[in-house]
Amino acid sequence: MDNWRKSSYSGEGDGNDCVEIANSPTHTAIRDSKAPARATLTFPAGAFVTFLDGVKRYSTVTDFARFRG
Repeated sequence: MDNWRKSSYSGEGDGNDCVEIANSPTHTAIRDSKAPARATLTFPAGAFVTFLDGVKRYSTVTDFARFRG
């Protein structure tokens, strides 16, 4: 995927501590903006919305990290 975009919430300074997203007609992918050459999470079309709905129940990244273990 070539059309990576960084979140509009990324600002100056620590703005690189963010995720990037890329869409294609069949998939959505996300990656860490600090390490773009590392692994990405890739979701089939439509499944990314389900992933986001599941993540929304956590109020912070720390809460989500605790869930992941």
